[in-house]
Amino acid sequence: MLIDTHTHMNHSAFDEDRAEALERARAQGVSQIINIGFNRETIPTSIALAEQYDYVYTTVGWHPQDAIDMQPGDVEWLEELSRHPKVVAIGEIGLDYYWDTSPKDVQKRVFREQIRLARRLGLPISIHNRDAHHDVVQILREERAAEVGGVMHCFSGSWETAKQCLDMNFYISFGGPVTFKNAKQPKEVLQQVPLDRLLIETDAPYLTPHPHRGKRNETGYVRLVAEAAAELVGLSLEELAAVTAANAKRLFRRLP
Repeated sequence: MLIDTHTHMNHSAFDEDRAEALERARAQGVSQIINIGFNRETIPTSIALAEQYDYVYTTVGWHPQDAIDMQPGDVEWLEELSRHPKVVAIGEIGLDYYWDTSPKDVQKRVFREQIRLARRLGLPISIHNRDAHHDVVQILREERAAEVGGVMHCFSGSWETAKQCLDMNFYISFGGPVTFKNAKQPKEVLQQVPLDRLLIETDAPYLTPHPHRGKRNETGYVRLVAEAAAELVGLSLEELAAVTAANAKRLFRRLP
């Protein structure tokens, strides 16, 4: 039974065939899905998707690319929504130094505010980190994120960065890139992550795994990620699925 711990099935890319794509995921052995709400537009639609399907859960958070749009009162809005029984984490939150859409100081402030919210609520955190490894780790440490832990979504950093995150009670999640022929670093890091801290995801509709690379990703393709991860760590698909599902349920405590 596979759990996709990070997907965006409420994305407009699925407007024509969302129900069918979710059925395909079920047919591939996906038992639960964590859909991500990350700004004013996607949070309500992600919650609605979770209310429509019993196996879909959601997060609420403010993405760093959209940090500039966060208004006074939005943290309180997130806090109110987080009481929904199908909200399993605060996220995705973090820092993104690749896309120049929000100033770094604004990103950092919004990131810190949401870590504090997660600690107040006792919810884990889903981290978005792009080209900001040092600052992400520093803020997580300064804001005592280890108290609630979380997941480094679609991890792309070094083993040294991964170790720092593991030391702060975080899980490390991998997606489509571990199926890419030339993606050396994520494969090497995955092989070093302790099995009890390993998670898998799709980040659909992005980061489509081989052999569908270049096309739209969908949550059922988490099976391809699981197959690649299983081969890298020397487990069967069934063993890898069982380990990562157990990890997901340990981290996201509201999952049944």
